[in-house]
Parts: sequence; C-alpha cells; structure tokens
Amino acid sequence: MKLKTWIAAGLVSALALPAAALDIASMTAQERQLFRDEVRAYLMDNPQVIIEAVNLLEDRQAEQQAQADINLVSDNADDLFNDGYSYVGGNPDGDITLVEFLDYRCGYCRKAHTEVAKMLETDGNIRLIVKEFPILGEQSVMASRFAVAVKQVAGNEAYKNVNDAMMTLSADINMPTLTRLANTFGLDMVAIAEAMNGPDVADEIAKTRALAQKLRITGTPTFVLQDELLRGYLPYDQMMRVVSDKRS
Repeated sequence: MKLKTWIAAGLVSALALPAAALDIASMTAQERQLFRDEVRAYLMDNPQVIIEAVNLLEDRQAEQQAQADINLVSDNADDLFNDGYSYVGGNPDGDITLVEFLDYRCGYCRKAHTEVAKMLETDGNIRLIVKEFPILGEQSVMASRFAVAVKQVAGNEAYKNVNDAMMTLSADINMPTLTRLANTFGLDMVAIAEAMNGPDVADEIAKTRALAQKLRITGTPTFVLQDELLRGYLPYDQMMRVVSDKRS
C-alpha cells in the first residue's frame, strides 16, 4: 500500500461515522476520538504501512535533494569546471569530468584518492579537477596552502606529486615536514614558502570555500560527476557505475 491507500483505509474503516463527519473540523469530540481509534486500530493491524509511508517520504525527499543538487551544479558550472586555477589531471579532453573537494587530513579523502587514481588509470577518458577545501583544522589549511603554492610556483606535475605524497603522509603537517617534502621533489621551498603566505594562494582557497558554500558542501570528500553531486566517499565500483550511467 502507498501513503494515500492506507489513509483511505483508515477513513473507510470509520464506518460508524456519517459521511459529513469525514470533515475533521466539523466532527464532535466523540466523533474525532472514534476516528482516531479506528485509524489506530487499522495501523496496529497493518504496521507495515507505516514503514511504507516512511519509505515513500524518504524517496521523495531524496528525489528533491537530487534535483536541488543538479540545479546547484548547473548554476555554478563555470566555477566548478572552468575556474582557470584548479588542478586539472587525468585526461584534460575526457568526455567525463570529475571534480573533487578534498582535505589532506581526511581519512576518507585518503581512501578515495586510491579509488580516483584507479578510475583515471582504468578508464583513460576522465578529466579530474581538484578543489582544495581544508576544513579539519590548521594542519589542513597549511597542507592546502603548500599544495596550492607548489602548483603556482612549480606547475601541475609538481602539484600532482605533492598531492599524492600528502595523501599518504603519516607525519604532522608543519614547515619542517613540508620542507622535506619539497626537497624530495627538488622544489624551491623558499619560493613556495613565500607563496604560501601570499594573496594568490589565500584567494584561491577562499574562492573554493565560497563555491563549497554555494553548493552546500560541508564535508570531504565531495565529488561532482558531470551534473551530479556525490556527497561522501564512494568505492571504485559505485563511482564507475555512475560514470557508465552518465555516458549512457
């Protein structure tokens, strides 16, 4: 039974009431009590209709949320897919675009990093855009400032190297740790440290925060896959099913 069906069943079961009494507002106190008793008795005899009604409500809410997310992506498409500063990897000419909002201190972001790398390797036709969205404290902010500074000073390849490295880094994020990381890849840490505290890095992170706010993103990882917002971690198989659905 659907929601309307069980309501109707409850009404019909109140056979002792005259037709006019189905107007709740016009019922006497005794008629209202009888109506409530009959509906309660029906629900006690058929408790499954409550679960069906709740499921129906949740399905409708999920559909409304999905449509609202599609609208949010459409309204912010330029900032998501063509902002001119975010890292672009995978296949830049791919037919599917995946945008990831990440935080280097987020355990699920670290888990998703492996899954996304596998997607790019096995598919070969996915364009990846990374949005630095540090939300888990000062170490997260420092890590993102470092990554963005590396990208601005040394380019996309260097950014990818440090992005991969920080996703597996077990040490605390501080300047000695970041200096060792920069030295590992032969980067100019003096220039990077200067950029980390500069206006360009701060501006990029601020713009990403503002975009996340518009999209109602409050956690990481959050993905945008073509026109769909995926809030939270999804394993490789589920992500690839969404990719397949988008292509079809």
